[in-house]
Amino acid sequence: MSKLTPLGHRVVAKQVEKTSKTKSGFYLPEDAKEAPEMAEVLAVGPQVKDVKVGDMIIYKTYGSSIKVDGEELLVLTTDSEDLEKEGEILAVVGK
Repeated sequence: MSKLTPLGHRVVAKQVEKTSKTKSGFYLPEDAKEAPEMAEVLAVGPQVKDVKVGDMIIYKTYGSSIKVDGEELLVLTTDSEDLEKEGEILAVVGK
């Protein structure tokens, strides 16, 4: 990945592929995969406090998507006291 530095309250992340197989070994059809959208954080802006590089996050599906060096990346905003809208990142997944 080329160097991409998010500004302000933004995060750059890469979507994690949804699994088509359950823990018990059953395969799911495409329309049955209603898991939340998850991504791995690759970079964070200077004003981001609650998310760090390497975190797995759950996000709203209408974030901005860009292609860098052939790789599909997401640019998402976090909650902020000085922004009037809610951020697109909903949660950080525990390890």
